[in-house]
Amino acid sequence: MLSTLLTRVSTYVHRDDRLALHTVLALLAGYLLLTLLVYLLPTSLMDVEFSEEVQEHQSPVLDALMKGISWFGSNVGAIISIAVATLGFWLTRRRREALFMLATVGSLPVIAAAKLIMNRQRPSADLVRVVYEAQFQSFPSGHVTFYTVFFGFLAYLMYRMRSWPTPVRIGIGAFSLLLVFTVPFSRVYLGVHWGTDVLAGFFLGLSLLIGLLVWYNKSGKRNDIPI
Repeated sequence: MLSTLLTRVSTYVHRDDRLALHTVLALLAGYLLLTLLVYLLPTSLMDVEFSEEVQEHQSPVLDALMKGISWFGSNVGAIISIAVATLGFWLTRRRREALFMLATVGSLPVIAAAKLIMNRQRPSADLVRVVYEAQFQSFPSGHVTFYTVFFGFLAYLMYRMRSWPTPVRIGIGAFSLLLVFTVPFSRVYLGVHWGTDVLAGFFLGLSLLIGLLVWYNKSGKRNDIPI
């Protein structure tokens, strides 16, 4: 009986590993296709039209809102976000979760390397409305990649932390997911990225997030136990 149960558990675990691997490979394939598209067509009609659609409605209020959404991916915003999350888990004796939140910093050199490889220029003011000038290269979107990894992982932890107060879990989790799904539009609205930039950032970020989740789940039998 025990051997049968262990065999079934082992099969389930390996099946999950294969599913994660296949998902990551599919996402990376999508990323590579976008990379090829951008290489062949640095500024495509599709990108320009998408930016025009996102920027169709403009106002000072929307400008401020979109800047606020993007703030968490700025140098200061990212440092504060990672520090607060890491410290919050550490002080509540969730040491493993704190270390994994800190591990999301590993996405930053990956983003920097990907940008250097493509070296794509930012959208120019003659093609789109540029709300403010951004630094570094355009492809992929570093904000979208970072948000997907960091806030995606934070939302996952809120789902699993059953011992935490429900309002706290729902509040942090919902806010995290809201940022993940709104930052692509924020970056295009502000005129600092093309649509292909943010889509590539989502593919890359989701690939890194899946890897982080697999690592996290394999690092302990239960993820709601203080270490």
